[in-house]
Amino acid sequence: MNNFFRGIIAAWGAKKLGGGCLSTIVIFILIYSLLGKCNNNKTRAAEPVQKKQPVAVSR
Repeated sequence: MNNFFRGIIAAWGAKKLGGGCLSTIVIFILIYSLLGKCNNNKTRAAEPVQKKQPVAVSR
């Protein structure tokens, strides 16, 4: 998620849920970090799987 939109959504949620100054800051940090976990980049799934080569053992 874009950092700008992440900040806007976190600020709106903190404003709605926060009661005082400290709780608003804590809620903002919590929402901002949770939105950072919701990343749509699936780079791990797109990586090709490497096949293992059989190793010949001579005696």
